[in-house]
Amino acid sequence: MAAITHLMTVEQFRNLPEDQGPFYHELRHGELVAVTRPKLKHHLIQDRLVQLLKPAAQAAGHVSMEFAFRALPEHELRVADVAFVSRERLNNTDPDDNFHGAPDMVIEVLSPSNTVAEIYDKEKLCLENGAQEFWVVDPDRRQVKVSTPDGRTTTYPSGQQIPLRLFGAAKVPVDAIFA
Repeated sequence: MAAITHLMTVEQFRNLPEDQGPFYHELRHGELVAVTRPKLKHHLIQDRLVQLLKPAAQAAGHVSMEFAFRALPEHELRVADVAFVSRERLNNTDPDDNFHGAPDMVIEVLSPSNTVAEIYDKEKLCLENGAQEFWVVDPDRRQVKVSTPDGRTTTYPSGQQIPLRLFGAAKVPVDAIFA
């Protein structure tokens, strides 16, 4: 792909050729960024999260992995490893576009290629644009950090359960994520 010397819009991004090979691309702050595709361990954790969250979220909305969204309309097109979107917000989304704003819950599974700055940037972007929770799942430490827009962050280590406050009284055991 050619170097970009100006801010790229989502519409310009969509006109690029389809990604193939070991990378896909996201639009971050108007810049084209190559992202490595997840390895099997990462994918299996994503899949477990979807399996654990779907039963609790069914009445409330939609849970899926690799969910594309436009946190800001013109220069952002990101992908959440796992996301939850309320039924109301999903029903108000144009099916021929990507979801506008951040999903209600964004879950990122750490990979060796992630930087602290990249995760912090995505967390801030999501919590300022509609996310009620931003999870960082750390497979090496077997823990999950949950942040909310009010600035609170709680870390749940192995042996604890994460309350699913967006879905009512349900909880998910941290150990089930890494089973």
